[in-house]
Amino acid sequence: MPSSLDTADLRRRVQECLDAELATQRAVLAELGADVDDLLSAVTGLLRGGKRLRAAFLYWGHRAAGRPDSPALVRLASAMELFQAAALIHDDVMDDSDTRRGMPAAHRALARHHVQRGWDGDANRFGLAGAVLAGNLCLTWTDAVYATCGLPEADLARGRAVFDRMRTQLMAGQFLDVVESMRPWRSLPDDVRVARADRVILYKSAKYSVEHPLLIGGRTGGLDEPGLRALSRYGVALGRAFQQRDDLLGVFGDPEQTGKPAGDDLREGKRTVLLAHALAGTGASGRARIEALVGRPDLRAGQVEELRLLIEASGAVAVIEEEITRLADSARETVATASTLDPDAAAALVDLVDVATARTA
Repeated sequence: MPSSLDTADLRRRVQECLDAELATQRAVLAELGADVDDLLSAVTGLLRGGKRLRAAFLYWGHRAAGRPDSPALVRLASAMELFQAAALIHDDVMDDSDTRRGMPAAHRALARHHVQRGWDGDANRFGLAGAVLAGNLCLTWTDAVYATCGLPEADLARGRAVFDRMRTQLMAGQFLDVVESMRPWRSLPDDVRVARADRVILYKSAKYSVEHPLLIGGRTGGLDEPGLRALSRYGVALGRAFQQRDDLLGVFGDPEQTGKPAGDDLREGKRTVLLAHALAGTGASGRARIEALVGRPDLRAGQVEELRLLIEASGAVAVIEEEITRLADSARETVATASTLDPDAAAALVDLVDVATARTA
């Protein structure tokens, strides 16, 4: 049975929209000459991968109002992938990540070009500057695609407030993540650590990954208020489950599947709900060892494995798996009891619960 990501040939059509937009923007930038080709390449490579979940949530949120499939709707959905590209490029800069989807992160690729050409100045600084600008270009193009997607102006006007809210809250959510990575955790009570990490999940991931795309789709489709409230509840629950699965994969995932080195989140020292529960569930010696190793960029494979064993022994993995199941069940129940959602869209949203949470990458 095909996934809801492929119903209506959605992934292929979204990619075609992205390719067409990149061609348009390449023409806009042509007068600047070949010097900007690296900037475009950094974005192009990133936009050729991904699950297209955010596009799917917008698409099915719109269809939930009983509205039909259309090229304009697919183009609007593709704007979410440009927004995601911006978030990923900037996130990799802030996390100092080496790879993304099995390829060098944008700032690393740009730095490599600098070295290969023997240019003056600092290669890493060049890479960081280029990546920030590449992410900003994606943000600009997100707005352009929203405005020119082809849906009626009245439809777009209904979705605009959520669209703007999504962009503002994600930027602040990213800053929350930076704040949390710098604020000392050692003296905090266990429940405070969990609550702070969960707040980052909500505003850095859950809302822009699931809830906001759904609501943009629902509002542009003219969905009624009970339906919008249901999409919001579904989106927050599933968005939190989605990110908690991501955090598990960041520690225990197979690099061949995730496209990132094993234990990359441990090297970056990400203050996740998983880590908060691990600290809460282990003894003094285990906690001291976790605190000594997490956040070390030179973490070796053996130390990554040691941390994995400590985290699993703490019971944190079981806690997160139970929470993912609870949140996924809540999302399904929300759809099942939302009587005003289009039946085909409701079935797709139920299917997307599994797509978002039962994954290996």
